[in-house]
Amino acid sequence: MARKEGGSRPMSGNEMDTLNHGASAAEPTADVVEYHPVPDPGVEPHVERWTDANPAAAARAARQVITMLAISMLCSLAFVVSYFAIPRENFVNFGPLHMSALNLALGLFGGLAVLLIGFSCIHWAKQLMGDEEIQQERHPMASSQADVEEMAGEWNKGVADSGIGRRKVIGGMLAGAAGLVALPAVVTLADMGPHPGKGTRAATIEKTIWAEGVKLVNDITWKPIKMADMEIGQLVNAEPENLEHLAHDDPAAFQREKAKAAIIIVRMDPNSIKVPESRKDWQVNGILAYSKICTHVGCPISLWEQKSHHLLCPCHQSTFDLGDSGVVVFGPAARSLPQLPITTDAQGYLVARSDFTVPVGPSYFERDSRNDYKKGDN
Repeated sequence: MARKEGGSRPMSGNEMDTLNHGASAAEPTADVVEYHPVPDPGVEPHVERWTDANPAAAARAARQVITMLAISMLCSLAFVVSYFAIPRENFVNFGPLHMSALNLALGLFGGLAVLLIGFSCIHWAKQLMGDEEIQQERHPMASSQADVEEMAGEWNKGVADSGIGRRKVIGGMLAGAAGLVALPAVVTLADMGPHPGKGTRAATIEKTIWAEGVKLVNDITWKPIKMADMEIGQLVNAEPENLEHLAHDDPAAFQREKAKAAIIIVRMDPNSIKVPESRKDWQVNGILAYSKICTHVGCPISLWEQKSHHLLCPCHQSTFDLGDSGVVVFGPAARSLPQLPITTDAQGYLVARSDFTVPVGPSYFERDSRNDYKKGDN
């Protein structure tokens, strides 16, 4: 559409129709330009900042930015010191408010560390970075090679205008503050649990409450299970008898131990299963106990195929042969299902001989897998 001379008078309907008809009939000519109903005001006159006109003011602003970044770094370090130095049982009172001294310190120092980085960047941008107003035409979303090169040039110009090359102290302080502000986040990862060293693993995730003489009980009724009550082909979900008291004494410990100690008990025809010499005394007349936790990602399993003696995990279809020491016969699981050694007491109840000989649950790279049973082992 053609620009109208003499101001920004709107075009009449006839004029618009005429232009539209002409535009559809032929390609636009060189003198046909976009019509702007409001004149382009252009860029306002540049007003120089005080820090641009006064070197002393610029130096003062730079010192303020450096000071804020330095305080941010100190706050990050104070966060780490507070995390280890302030006892968790300490509290402070603010009138009717009662709060943890540790949480107060962590929130205060962590918040200030991040806040001061933000304030310093804003102050740097407002007082020290380039302050020239620009205007830019809109362009298509897909950038041409020329646009990419132009953008790279503008980026380099922006870096130069920021003064980062001349004010290396500010750049270094910003990098230091941004690096240290990550320390609080790293330190708080310690709250996820104890450090998983070898000793900690052996005393926690690699150990269950199964022990010699602990009875195997039904996980619903908590009744002990007798050998004589088990039928060939039957599967029973079970837990250790000493788990029940934790439900009242320590609910959190109850849930942890229940998840690790869960087992399944199956009875098979002794003539139809393979029992290696090393596990002859781990079963009672074809009754065997295995961990209920899949060795792939820890799903509970109890899908039992009586004829094949296979146990199927419903999550990713890992399949274990309980008639052959729990070896993997299909699926992504990488190691055999842990077997619990069992026997009977004087009353004929099933009891454990010991804890599991290998860690239960999914694998992890630190654990020693030398004791895992593999097909063909004796």
